[in-house]
Amino acid sequence: MKALLTLNWKDLMFGAEDWSFLPEVIVRTVIMFLIIIIGLRFLGKRGVKQLSVFELVVIIGLGSAAGDPMFYKEVGIIFSLLVFVVVIALYAILTFFLAKSDRFEDLVEGKPSCLIEEGVFVLDKFKKENLGSDEFFAELRLRGVSHLGQVETAIVETSGGLSVFFFEDKDVKYGLPVMHDSIGNASAHIRKAGHHSCIFCGYTEVKETGNAGKCPNCAHEKWVESSCKRRVT
Repeated sequence: MKALLTLNWKDLMFGAEDWSFLPEVIVRTVIMFLIIIIGLRFLGKRGVKQLSVFELVVIIGLGSAAGDPMFYKEVGIIFSLLVFVVVIALYAILTFFLAKSDRFEDLVEGKPSCLIEEGVFVLDKFKKENLGSDEFFAELRLRGVSHLGQVETAIVETSGGLSVFFFEDKDVKYGLPVMHDSIGNASAHIRKAGHHSCIFCGYTEVKETGNAGKCPNCAHEKWVESSCKRRVT
């Protein structure tokens, strides 16, 4: 309590400035806000709607250049405007070369990666994307997926978004359930004969009661009962 009372509240609230700087903060913020809008207009709709790693770096750079002049008196707006011009110019130049060279585009933005094929994880691609299964299952559930047997192909785009292509209802097959509590009772022992899925890769096959054995696709030993429900749309 004593420490709170001895705090310099003026320094805490205003720093090195005083009340007289508040109107200038408002003016600076309005100016930088307008510059941000103009800058994003120059970037175009692609820069706003689907951010790749490259575009995210551009947005962060513009945000940093815009933020400091709003409340740091020693940072002039002209210098921030120069940063905006340089960043947008670099964006325009790199975008030009991205359109001219597929190899350069792959180097800067990366490639889309197929994570599911025919209802089974593509393990080498999945590991490269550094995704957790819980996170990925949540993404699938948001798209109305309850098990992998509904999914023909799932692709993670360069923007980080997930594109999912589904089997027709008549072609839905048994697959690994992705509901939040679906793999909690996974086991290396089969209690009920039927279709079971490997919880690590989604490989699915018919199992008899007894020892489940290793997955022929990934060599893991934990299995769970498969689902063949159709999607509800």
